[in-house]
Amino acid sequence: MTLVRSVPLFALAALAEIGGCWLIWQGVREHRGLVWTGAGAVALGLYGFVATLQPDPHFGRVLAAYGGVFVAGSLAWGMVADGFRPGRYDYLGAAICLVGVAVIMYAPRGG
Repeated sequence: MTLVRSVPLFALAALAEIGGCWLIWQGVREHRGLVWTGAGAVALGLYGFVATLQPDPHFGRVLAAYGGVFVAGSLAWGMVADGFRPGRYDYLGAAICLVGVAVIMYAPRGG
């Protein structure tokens, strides 16, 4: 089933992209150095590869839907990694984005 394959791939893509960006942030903004920055660049490269594994063949659809996963995942990452405390509108916005993911990726397609 597409959903069973697609959802874990979105989660893996979010881990690679958000983690990669966070590593670069740590390397540059928190002065942790080139090893952190380089690890972030590698993770970002892995993100680009993971996106190609989605079962849907349409680049635009996959990346548009992934945008919603990125929004929700970024808030979750901030909570875990940086102690960020989202407000109710952060949660609402993330929920709206995830509904958008469901509509874009999993709504029935008439043909």
